[in-house]
Amino acid sequence: MWHKGNYFISTDRELLDFPVILRFIAEESYWAKGRTEDVMRSAIAHSTICFGLYTKIESGPRLVGFARVISDLTIFAYLSDIFVLPDYRGKGLGKWLVSTICDHPELRGLKNVALITRTPGFYEPLSFSVLDSSGVRKFMLKLPPQP
Repeated sequence: MWHKGNYFISTDRELLDFPVILRFIAEESYWAKGRTEDVMRSAIAHSTICFGLYTKIESGPRLVGFARVISDLTIFAYLSDIFVLPDYRGKGLGKWLVSTICDHPELRGLKNVALITRTPGFYEPLSFSVLDSSGVRKFMLKLPPQP
């Protein structure tokens, strides 16, 4: 568990507030609008590590951010479904969440940590780079078949 002021990050899946996660992902995210409950439950269940970002309130922790990692824990990790609820943005919590993920003992030595985003400027100060498409290596994505 990591602490910062009135916030903490945990990888304890028992603390995750699934309805909050599902609502944000399915209704507010630009990358997964309409994702179903079954798909989200499966995605979380099959993720290597899930990170919840919480604020401490009198009734207990309240989830205000989330991210999940898919990884072989040896060479590669993919960060997915990263978010901080709108009311908690602008406090450095998203950067703290991503930094904590990258510094996690099981992830910090990996050669490749990837993500896909429309906001690369957020991640660049955290040592992420947009891949140069003129280089030898090309990031590729297998698209689902078109109907």
